[in-house]
Amino acid sequence: MASRTAVTGVIALGALAALALSSCSGAGSAQPSQGIDGEVSGEVTFVTWRTDLIQDGTFEEYAEQFNAVYPDATVTFEGITDYEGEMRTRLSTTNYGDVLGLPNSVLPDQFADFFEPLGQTEELADKYRFLAPKSYEGVQYGIALGGNANGLIYNKDVFEQAGITELPKTQEEWLDALQQIADNTDAIPLYTNYKDGWPLSQWSGNLGAITGDPDFVNEMAHDDAPWTEGTDIYAIDSLIFESVAAGLTEDDPLTTNWEQSKVDFATGKIATMALGSWAISQMQLAAEDNGIDPEVVGYLTFPATADGTQYAIVGGDYNLAINKNSSVKPAAKAWIDWLIEESGFTETQGMVSPLIADPLPSNLAGLSDEGVELIELNPAPAGEEALFNNIADTSQIDIWGNIYRQKLVDIARGAADGDKASYFAELNERWAAARAEQG
Repeated sequence: MASRTAVTGVIALGALAALALSSCSGAGSAQPSQGIDGEVSGEVTFVTWRTDLIQDGTFEEYAEQFNAVYPDATVTFEGITDYEGEMRTRLSTTNYGDVLGLPNSVLPDQFADFFEPLGQTEELADKYRFLAPKSYEGVQYGIALGGNANGLIYNKDVFEQAGITELPKTQEEWLDALQQIADNTDAIPLYTNYKDGWPLSQWSGNLGAITGDPDFVNEMAHDDAPWTEGTDIYAIDSLIFESVAAGLTEDDPLTTNWEQSKVDFATGKIATMALGSWAISQMQLAAEDNGIDPEVVGYLTFPATADGTQYAIVGGDYNLAINKNSSVKPAAKAWIDWLIEESGFTETQGMVSPLIADPLPSNLAGLSDEGVELIELNPAPAGEEALFNNIADTSQIDIWGNIYRQKLVDIARGAADGDKASYFAELNERWAAARAEQG
């Protein structure tokens, strides 16, 4: 079972459009509800993407600690492997738990249809990081359970065996480094995790890092040809394409396996994977389970340099939200607050705390040592909160998913017609048409 599932995009975008996440409960209030206030009691169902923390008992321990603080409230857990795919279906009902990770398929202008307002964003901003993505018209609908830097994990031992003495800082250096790994080790230089799909979405977490532009995503919504040399999306997808085309990825992407990839990475059979820093702790655990020093896990930012500086985007993981149909909203809110503020979750998981007062995790020291500057993406301008996602949905280019990148990989490995130039031209055409349709 997968221990972490990002935006999968396995369900066709047409299904997403057909669902359009039309609320079965009608439009919600644009103001924070008073329903969150009240007695903390009842059974809270937490629907989570972190199936690993159910399997290893971590969440049960948290539930016991929470119950000790709130004796009249309990928490039960429901883990979903294909989180995004299944939640699209669940959201057509009222049965999607009391607390859940706010699915990425829900657009900002739909938040009030499904989720309880948690407060005014401006007031919460003094306490929490990562608020912008789940805010709409000044109202907050989700608070990140934790945050991540975005980039790539790498196996330090494999890099040393390959003779790589400096981390790559450009696409050319990246391809050279992967070739050194191919020539001097038995490791797969870059593992795409194509079959599971969702890891391909992780590359999009680097939007803004290539040029050091925290407004890149907002600007892309106003660009008819974003897949043009010099942009962040071009750099990301070009790097993927060139790595695959050069034969520097797994031989048969149709047989990749996420759970096995963690073991293979830890044991030196895989050199690099594009994943958020949330993956560091999972790779370290895989190393420990195989008798390997967890320090073998390294982390680097996307290989690009802008004006002499490298950047990494830091942003929130899944945001915790409350089902607007929940009958235990006070207990649900108490669980969110306790999990974020009292459980020690981000410290044990090596994640960036959403609490501004908390320090950065030690596992990001490697970025600091390399002089990488961490930046957050800027929120969309007022009135454009849903624009980017609406364009992506209309164009059927799942930027936060995996379908269009699976085709990119297929073209690069010769399993589909076309080349990089023709595919990027197609993506630009679809994006421009969607922009025109969105007005």
